[in-house]
Amino acid sequence: MCDDPLLPAPVARALAEYRALRDEHGPCWGEPPIPYVVQAWATVFLDRRYDYWQAALRQLGERHPPEQVEQHLDEVDVERAVRDALAGDVLDNLAALRLTPEGFALEADTQVVLDDRPFRTSLLLDSSTDEPVTVVVDGTPYEVAAHGAKVVALERDVSVGGQPVDLSPLRRRAEAAAIRVRAGFPCRWSVTGANGQGWYPDGAPPKVDSQRRPYFHGDDLVVAVPAEPITVTVARGMEYTTSELIITPEPGAETLVELAPERLYDAAARGWYGGDLHVHINWMGEEPAAPALAAAAQHGEDLHVLNLVAGNVSSERVYDVEALAHWAGEDLPWSDDRHVARMGVEYRNDLVGHVTAFGVRKPPRRYHTGFEGTVDWPPNAVALEELRALGAVTGYGHPFHTAFTDDDPPDVVLDSGRDCSAREIVADAALGLIDTLDVLNHSSLAGTAGVYRRLIGAGNRLAVTAGTDAVLSFCRRGTASSPPGWGRVYANVAGPLTAESYTEAILLGRTFATTGPWLELTVNGHCPGDTLELAPGQRVEIVLSSIGPEVESLEIRTSEGVLAQGPPGRLVATTTVNEPTYVVAVALGGPHPRATHRSGAYAHTSPVYVDVAGGHVAREADVRWCLAWLDRLEVLLREHGTFGSAAQLDDHLDLYERARAVYRKRLTQAS
Repeated sequence: MCDDPLLPAPVARALAEYRALRDEHGPCWGEPPIPYVVQAWATVFLDRRYDYWQAALRQLGERHPPEQVEQHLDEVDVERAVRDALAGDVLDNLAALRLTPEGFALEADTQVVLDDRPFRTSLLLDSSTDEPVTVVVDGTPYEVAAHGAKVVALERDVSVGGQPVDLSPLRRRAEAAAIRVRAGFPCRWSVTGANGQGWYPDGAPPKVDSQRRPYFHGDDLVVAVPAEPITVTVARGMEYTTSELIITPEPGAETLVELAPERLYDAAARGWYGGDLHVHINWMGEEPAAPALAAAAQHGEDLHVLNLVAGNVSSERVYDVEALAHWAGEDLPWSDDRHVARMGVEYRNDLVGHVTAFGVRKPPRRYHTGFEGTVDWPPNAVALEELRALGAVTGYGHPFHTAFTDDDPPDVVLDSGRDCSAREIVADAALGLIDTLDVLNHSSLAGTAGVYRRLIGAGNRLAVTAGTDAVLSFCRRGTASSPPGWGRVYANVAGPLTAESYTEAILLGRTFATTGPWLELTVNGHCPGDTLELAPGQRVEIVLSSIGPEVESLEIRTSEGVLAQGPPGRLVATTTVNEPTYVVAVALGGPHPRATHRSGAYAHTSPVYVDVAGGHVAREADVRWCLAWLDRLEVLLREHGTFGSAAQLDDHLDLYERARAVYRKRLTQAS
């Protein structure tokens, strides 16, 4: 028998292993419980309304001085932190059994069911008693500490002190019906009841995006639903609007729902193709994912380019490395003339940053350093050289997590230890070892954009890119469980779309990154990635236009800061240029249904570079800022790095010194 083209034998075996890990260990698959692994488990329950980290830090503050709290993140009682973050709320996937001195009470967001099969959910055992309490769930006794909390799986029955708990608040039986959803092409669908409960086709994982909207992908699909009012919504990525219909299907019958989204803009018709350069098929989660789920998501979102990365979590295991080995250097089987999917790499070191690689021709020799007590060596620069030799375009993903303004010193970003920030990029950029920065990512957009503008202002040439870090194996974890492509890098491709033509466009800097808004920038007719050669005193006209209902304001920026601001649609500015500079554009907007990121709508272009009298931009303040960054990074590495010898540390320090030499030369040339 031939392999399924979407599930070759090595990939199928790996998927079976992931399911076994999930069955044995739960959503974290047995990964060593470093802080972001623990947080991943917690956020399966806590959506964006609830702040896990604040609850965890408050808990640690009961035992440690404020300045030491972050050093003790491995001590968090995660189940208690979930309870405290919820502050008395209950969720559709987490009922609560309140254990009080007077007895117990079950609280639940009642779910609709269509039959009498066992109802599986999770249950928070929440104690406000001064003594431990034993609760028996499905025959297993659990001891809940005084004022403690525990989360357990529930299917059949619960008792406290031999007294059964009435589980009727968990569910309500409704008459069954069915709908068939059809658009005529693959789309993203949401089918919800009046209580917000999602309904899915058989076999579809119960995924929820960061705005708590259930969704699945495909076309001409049958969904079992209650014979009650339901809302059907259809969308297809950021180039389309959404359409919605409320219906009451007939009991016992199948109702056809024909609904299609309308186009807002057509990027490919203009030669622009949008990609998500950082997506995982598997990386912990509730439902291990097969490549077919990635295919459905890419076509359902009309995502032109998809980079599915193999990477580790907190151990030696590299998820989806089997798929990378099988398909490296090839388009994945569901690719066509408008959609290209490739297997790529996320190379990870939590101290100096995570690198993504698109377009590798074969697997690299290494995927990570610094995990499970291993050394933080070699520097990321070594991996970057290898990945580029394998044909990849490289960039730093989810770069910065700290709130940051353009005027802040580097210490604001370099204020903690192993938080996955892209610390090494300031050295790698100076030495020409890195190609891009994911200015559009799931973390701090303003912070990342601020660092990006410092880097290009200091004379580095980096393209703006986007990587969502979406994880197909997560069903409900904020942006990680949102559809791939909620953030995209659009690249202006010359000729047909291929992995190679897309890579070339990125390397040329012909890009902008966006959560949805369409953004076009010209400087005297030149577009991002171009270099405009001027004499001192010449004037330039800058034209910026946007499409998208979520845009509230536009900005034109140069190396000196904001040049012009205005409302959405079109913004024109003129300026006289006397020194080398760059021009970028930014679109901003608040929370909006089309904007998955917690910050709201956002778009940022790569620069149009403006050279003057043959000189390139190298703003003194930005160059000195990069030098200060390297000084602070050296201190951080000495404080938090793990090395087996002085020579291993010296390899990092030598890298920084070579970068300093580049920046110092730019200072001399600028003066």
